[in-house]
Amino acid sequence: MLKTFGASTYTGFNFELFFELSADLFCIAGFDGYFRKINPTVSKVLGYSNEELFSRPINDFVHPDDRDITSQGRTNLTHDIPLLNFENRYVTKSGDIVWLAWTSMPIENEQLVFAIAKNITHKKKQEQERNALITSLTKINDDLKQLTYTTSHDLRSPVSNLLSVFGLMDTTRIQDEETLEFINMLKSATESLKETLNNYVDVLSQKDSLHVQIEEVDLNESLTAVLHSLSSLIQDSNTVININFTDNSRIRFNRAYLESIFLNLITNAIKYARPDVSPVINISSKTHNGIKQLIFADNGLGFDMETARGKVFGFHQKFHHHHDSKGIGLYLVYNHITSLGGQIVLKSKPNEGARFTISFKD
Repeated sequence: MLKTFGASTYTGFNFELFFELSADLFCIAGFDGYFRKINPTVSKVLGYSNEELFSRPINDFVHPDDRDITSQGRTNLTHDIPLLNFENRYVTKSGDIVWLAWTSMPIENEQLVFAIAKNITHKKKQEQERNALITSLTKINDDLKQLTYTTSHDLRSPVSNLLSVFGLMDTTRIQDEETLEFINMLKSATESLKETLNNYVDVLSQKDSLHVQIEEVDLNESLTAVLHSLSSLIQDSNTVININFTDNSRIRFNRAYLESIFLNLITNAIKYARPDVSPVINISSKTHNGIKQLIFADNGLGFDMETARGKVFGFHQKFHHHHDSKGIGLYLVYNHITSLGGQIVLKSKPNEGARFTISFKD
C-alpha cells in the first residue's frame, strides 16, 4: 500500500510497519503547520483522535507557554534548518501536560517535515523532583550553617566571661591542692572551648567564601590539644590511648577539621564503651599506596554493619541507646573528611569495637 502527498511517495510495507509499531511519536507535517501523517503513538500520548489531530493546527495542541518558541522552531524548519533535541510541552485532551523531545528534518522541495519525538515527561518530573530536593537541601544546609555560626559566635561571650572569673580568682588563698587542680582543669577546658569556638567561626567564614584553609598539620599537636581538653573525661573513664605516628606525623588538611575528627571519635569511643570494660583507643598513621591514612580503633560496643550499613555516617542516625546520643558526631567526621576529598571506611562487629580508616587526599 502506498501513501502519496503531492509529489511525495514515501512509504512501502516495511516502512509502514516500522512507522505504525514505533513507541516513539512519528509524524509528517506540512510547512503549513498541520499534521499530514501520524503513527498511533501520537494519538495515544495526546489522547486525541486522528481526525481531531488532522483538523487543527499543531500549535493548538502545544502548551500556551511554549507556542512562541515552537513557532520559531517551525519557521527555522521552513528555512531548511533541522530541529535537533527540541523540547516543548503539549496539553493532552484530558488536560495533562506531556514533555516531548523532537528531532525534525525539513524536506524543502516537498514542503514537508519528518519528525520523531520521545516522551520525556517522566524524565522532566524526575528533574523537577531533583531540583526541588536540591533546593530543600540547600536551604536546610544554609539553616544548619547559620545555626552553627550563631551558636559558635554567641557562646564565646559566656566563655570569655568565665575566663574573666578565673582571672579574678586569687588562687593563692586556696590551700587544698585537689581544689587547685580542679580549678586549673576547668580553666584549661574553658580556654580550649574558646579556641574551638573561634576556630568554628573562622571555618564557617571560610566556607562562605568557598575556601577552606588547607595547611601542613601536625597530628601530634592536634591530638595533644584535643586530649588536653578531654583530660578529665579520659581520666574519669580510665581510658587508655595508644598513639603511633612514626610512619607519618604530618598531613595536608584543615586544622579545625582534624581536631573535630579527633574530638568526636575519642568522645564516641568513651561514650559507647562496653559495660565494665575500660576503653582502649589505638590511634596510628600509615602510608598505603602513596596515600596517607589515619587509623582509629577502639574496643567499644561496635556496630552491627548489616543494620548500620549506609546509615552510620548519616545525620541524626543513632545505633546505641545512650542518653547523650545525638547522632551528629560521625556525620561531622564524615563531612569534614569527604568535603576535602578524603575517604573514611568503617569496619566493626557488635561488642568487638570499631576501626575507622581515614584516607586523606594527596
